[in-house]
Amino acid sequence: MDYYFSYGLTFLALIITLAAQFYVNSSYSKYKKVKNARGLTGKDAARMMLDKNGLNNVKIGVVNGLLSDHYDPRTKTVNLSNDIYYGASVASVSVACHECGHAIQDKNNYVFMRIRASLVPIVNLSSRLGYFAILFGLIFSLINLIWLGIFAEVAILAFQVVTLPVEFDASGRALKEIENMGILAADEKSGSKRMLRSAALTYVASVAATSLEIFRLLLIARSRNRD
Repeated sequence: MDYYFSYGLTFLALIITLAAQFYVNSSYSKYKKVKNARGLTGKDAARMMLDKNGLNNVKIGVVNGLLSDHYDPRTKTVNLSNDIYYGASVASVSVACHECGHAIQDKNNYVFMRIRASLVPIVNLSSRLGYFAILFGLIFSLINLIWLGIFAEVAILAFQVVTLPVEFDASGRALKEIENMGILAADEKSGSKRMLRSAALTYVASVAATSLEIFRLLLIARSRNRD
């Protein structure tokens, strides 16, 4: 096997991941400095969107970290990072409403969200065992371990693919509510779209990077079979 080609695939996957992360960070950095005309914080916008959709029971909490925002279906809580929770920027409102989109998905039993939740235990196991299976398989030339690692990567890829419609749908719901409720002014909506689009692209990048890694491992497995 051409090891330069193998390393090239790894490098390409890294570049895709870093480029997507750079895009979302640059978009966030730009729009967190743009105050929205109504002066709404992320918490304000989230509460408005939740209440409008009959989700008065869903709580809004604060978590540490940068862009660590997420919705927890177990506790019915929209967790917002400090900057999003307290910030009154276009970025804050956009991210907060996106997370509320997940709460609406939960309420409506959105099928891809349910599928993703069912895959979580498998992915947690795959992410732990897959790395060691591949590592020891390569070190000791154990082809069966390499194949086990490949199957683990495929499980992770399946989870990432299912995540795509979940994230795009949540952003679509957020943009619709931002429009219907007049949360952002007309000239602020383009920034909101870019912010949410850049975040969604990180998930697309993850799918691409994992696909390249699986392809690389398949080439390695085929090469080892020939040896």
